[in-house]
Amino acid sequence: MLLANAGLPCEAMPADIDERAIQQEAGLIAPYEIALHLAQAKALAASGTRPGHYVVGADQTLAIGERLFNKPDGRDQAMQQLLALAGRTHALHSAVVVARDGEVVFSHVAIAWMTMRALSEADIAVYLDKAGDAVMSSVGVYQLEGLGVHLFERIDGDHFTILGLPLLPVLAFFREAGLLRI
Repeated sequence: MLLANAGLPCEAMPADIDERAIQQEAGLIAPYEIALHLAQAKALAASGTRPGHYVVGADQTLAIGERLFNKPDGRDQAMQQLLALAGRTHALHSAVVVARDGEVVFSHVAIAWMTMRALSEADIAVYLDKAGDAVMSSVGVYQLEGLGVHLFERIDGDHFTILGLPLLPVLAFFREAGLLRI
């Protein structure tokens, strides 16, 4: 959607990869390295099926220091994650990789710093009731473009990075490659 809204003709296609297995095999622990490695795996996997095309792969990790958070496995885990994030600043590492014909031609990692306001268990329960299951597909159990914005007191970082794709560097790459004229 972000690429299409920016005027890039594109086709969304899922990369058929096992993210957790790839992460474990790589043995990486730094959140930005994991995000970059998974974005690369996605771009290269999809690139193999689209010869001659530029393929964009993206991934995002959420961490407090080296502690990584994953998508919650149900409401109880969502509650625990939000309690761990409440009143603290976490980092969203958003990585993007562009591949063509099985070769990486561009990569970038951007970080947004997100400070949640102090939240009680009751506050989080109300939020989870109102936000519904849609937030369970998000590693931070929030979608900033929706009700998740109410969880925060401060945000330092690019809006597109928060949405999961550092769009401005990608557009700059496509312009430099002569693929965009705007």
